[in-house]
Amino acid sequence: MARYSKKAQEQVEKTMHREKKGTLRSGSGAKVKSRKQAIAIALSEAREKGYKVPEKKESSKKATPRKAAAKKAATKKTTTKKAAPKKAAAKKGTRKKATAKKTTA
Repeated sequence: MARYSKKAQEQVEKTMHREKKGTLRSGSGAKVKSRKQAIAIALSEAREKGYKVPEKKESSKKATPRKAAAKKAATKKTTTKKAAPKKAAAKKGTRKKATAKKTTA
């Protein structure tokens, strides 16, 4: 038994022609440049028209480790930014003391 109906296959074919021609637009109005995005648009249009197309897959679990890594990197960056002003303030204080000694001597 076929997963996709004949009409759904035709819809994908038409959409791929539009993508190659450069007239296919995404929902936001931007020009579609990716083949995968063009296929996704075609399948969603086929679903809207009621053609036989498998349901959308849920996002894979691979996305969660990337998000966790991104959060770790973000926290490391913020901690280094917070430490930098403290060092700069300490240097300013030592400079004032050194100039004060020179004027008294």
